[in-house]
Amino acid sequence: MFKFVFTILTGLFGAALLHIVIILSLPHFSDRDAYTRVSDEGDENHFYMLDDKDDDAGLSNTDPYIRTAVCAYDIEDKPVHLTAKGKVPFWSLAVYDAASNEVFSMSDRTSVGGALDVLLASTVQLTGIRKALPPALAQSILVEAPHAQGYVVLRTMAPQASFNNAAREFLSEAGCDEFGDG
Repeated sequence: MFKFVFTILTGLFGAALLHIVIILSLPHFSDRDAYTRVSDEGDENHFYMLDDKDDDAGLSNTDPYIRTAVCAYDIEDKPVHLTAKGKVPFWSLAVYDAASNEVFSMSDRTSVGGALDVLLASTVQLTGIRKALPPALAQSILVEAPHAQGYVVLRTMAPQASFNNAAREFLSEAGCDEFGDG
């Protein structure tokens, strides 16, 4: 009987200790989510290219054939216009909310003419824009974001060293800019 009680008490003590450790370590891990790390790259509405080694925010590009850029956005006041042009063999775009839920994704195969041209806006902003569509958005893909804050990941392929310059140019010239008066 003593062994049974000892086993139960040891299990309860171990579970309590484990819960205390988890609760005390939460503050350390809570600011290491993807949105916070992308936000730590710098200003909102600007693409930042990732290198092969971790940067100050802890982000890096680990695939040797893919080049990556990230942009944190906030569409509370104004929509964000995502743009990129260039001769690269492949590109893809993924839009995430602040909780890292994918909101929208596309690639060059589903774009108009191979160029990236996406307007990311709230429901209210999109309603106003659709009423009087500006000529600058005639070929744009309009995306409704369910939450005001989030981040964008833009990737391009560089399957050989000769593609590196084109990939870097594509990402460095990509736009993640506030659009109009919102």
